[in-house]
Amino acid sequence: MSAAPLVGYSSSGSEDEDEAEAGRQARPGAGCRPRAQSPLPSQRLPVPDSVLHMFPGTEEGPEDDSAKHGGRVRSFPHERGNWATHVYVPYEAGEEFPDLLDALLPHAQTHVPRLVRMEAFHLSLSQSVVLRHHWILPFVQALKGRVASRQRFCFTADRVKIYTNEEKTRTFVGLEVTSGHAQFLDLVSEVDRVMEEFDLTTFYKDPSFHISLAWCVGDARLQLEGQCLRELQEIVDEFEDSEMLLRVHAAQVRCKSGNKFFSMPLK
Repeated sequence: MSAAPLVGYSSSGSEDEDEAEAGRQARPGAGCRPRAQSPLPSQRLPVPDSVLHMFPGTEEGPEDDSAKHGGRVRSFPHERGNWATHVYVPYEAGEEFPDLLDALLPHAQTHVPRLVRMEAFHLSLSQSVVLRHHWILPFVQALKGRVASRQRFCFTADRVKIYTNEEKTRTFVGLEVTSGHAQFLDLVSEVDRVMEEFDLTTFYKDPSFHISLAWCVGDARLQLEGQCLRELQEIVDEFEDSEMLLRVHAAQVRCKSGNKFFSMPLK
């Protein structure tokens, strides 16, 4: 197992979620058969190549082009009617959080120039899993029933840590949770029960809850750990009011399935 903790993300953030199930072929109407006419011999004419190539990828699904997704590679193959699904707690950053990122990321980019800032911030409660379209609403309803009784809580994420996804095709610079870990474990236990009900993969054992700040393609642990990691931690520790800034209220659980979002408030 990698020395760096794993991150529960799909390696591609752009799924073709809105595909409908293929319709059934229309059944021809019953007609009258001439009495004296003998059936024609069954023959299959060859299909022209121009027709065969009119709809490329129809059977196999859309072609994966990592260049369209910042070089990211799918963790699982696309299949028609499947929706990538992820459960998490959104991170409601304070007004000065972007200032902290402005101090951290340029320093990290001196070691790994290809690092890119995350567009949104969250803490994962599940791995990325695949749901069939007709299971999405039952899955969300089951989640709501599980987390509805859980209390809101405060947590702090102020320890800089380097992560990779399971395939080691992406590396992340993150802030690890240092208080509130037990409450996140309680939420994961509820999410895991729903995953088991739907025969899906549960979360990692002994998870490291964290907020990913930036990412890059490939395994960049060698460049980011060691001296770089210590310098990033110093920036966080010396940032003005960082203790208050990085203490955040967890008020809801959110589920993203394809391009749809479902919010579930905590009690």
